[in-house]
Amino acid sequence: MLKMSVLPADTYVVVNKTIFNNNDRRILSMLYQPIIGSTAITLYFTLWSFLDRNEVKSGEWTHHHLMVNMGLKLDYIIEAREKLEGIGLLRTFVKKDNVNKYIYELYSPVSGYEFFMNPVLSVALYNNLGKSEYEKTLSYFKIPRVVMSGYEDITCKFSDIYDSSVGTRDYNYDDIRREERIGFFVEPKFDLDSVISMIPDLLLNHKSITREMRDLIYKLSFIYDFNEDSIRYIISNSINDKHNIDKDLLRENSRKYYSFENGGNLPKLVYRNQPEYLRKPVGDVSLKAKAIYYFETTSPHDFLYEKNNNVEPSSSELKLIESLMIDYNLNPGVVNVLIDYVLRINNNKLTKSFLTAIASQWVRSKIETVEQAMKMAEKEYKNRQPSDKKKINSESIPDWFNKNISESSVSDEEEKEFLEKLKKVRGES
Repeated sequence: MLKMSVLPADTYVVVNKTIFNNNDRRILSMLYQPIIGSTAITLYFTLWSFLDRNEVKSGEWTHHHLMVNMGLKLDYIIEAREKLEGIGLLRTFVKKDNVNKYIYELYSPVSGYEFFMNPVLSVALYNNLGKSEYEKTLSYFKIPRVVMSGYEDITCKFSDIYDSSVGTRDYNYDDIRREERIGFFVEPKFDLDSVISMIPDLLLNHKSITREMRDLIYKLSFIYDFNEDSIRYIISNSINDKHNIDKDLLRENSRKYYSFENGGNLPKLVYRNQPEYLRKPVGDVSLKAKAIYYFETTSPHDFLYEKNNNVEPSSSELKLIESLMIDYNLNPGVVNVLIDYVLRINNNKLTKSFLTAIASQWVRSKIETVEQAMKMAEKEYKNRQPSDKKKINSESIPDWFNKNISESSVSDEEEKEFLEKLKKVRGES
């Protein structure tokens, strides 16, 4: 994926690649919005509103116009755009110039049936809505059953009513408007052929595995974070009497396996690390900047893993991290600062009541960035000190509490190492 910085002066044109109807609006609002958020959905409808009367193509606009129209900073708009791209509602093309030119192609959402049959989308919706609201939403899209017993089908066939006619001339129908969807792609984490080859031919008919089945296996592996051994076990237990993989049984066994391994919980889809638009701009090489960079580019799981001296976090610790990110909606980098702070002032113990109390305070204070979290932790630490200002044990507080850290404290070797890491983040060679 090519990452590019978008400027307000950069232009864009919206191109409609589909046919949009009222049912699509309901699907976007009820099914997609709980997953990707209202800002992304608003961006979709805003881009749609710029189309001409025939809903084919828009004029050329600047991104500054889009910022004014939506009342949002450009960073938030780009994040919303990426969410639309990732979930298959938008494709983006760019032509580099003094002023970059973008084309945004709009696509339809999947149907309600396709949405609920897609394991990634349905699980994501379930996790965001909860059991009760999910079941209500599901029932809305269900078709009422009509009892057909005693009825006879008397529908006329085409040939019963119409005569054949002379064929028309050859025309090119490729450009006729039609409903189009692009879906979304999940990057495979393992070689499925290698996994399947380890299942005996007598048990599984390897030729029966279609592209659709492969896609389903990859999606289930993505949401449940299965490795090769896990997915092989699940596939082996999802084979029917005809030696084929049963799609419904594969889904059910995946849920059961994950639930058993994770104390009955379903997976949560969360950021792996701090979102790009909430990161500190690169360039500063002070020790404090290095700490910020580390918090921003490390996932909470990996951060706690390193804090545990490379020992896998316990299930209770992972649930606590998940709660901070899902229930309290704290960004990953902020969670890292919170974990680091609590471990240092609480004798290396992650006490749930202690963590959640601070998390609640940070939520009320609208802490979003790592720098904001570090400043809040510094302030909180100072407020905790006794009035007689006893000597502080320097080993019990983080290095980044020292606000006077400057670039002069960094050695040439440390600066070189840090700049190399920044190049990797930027994607430079």
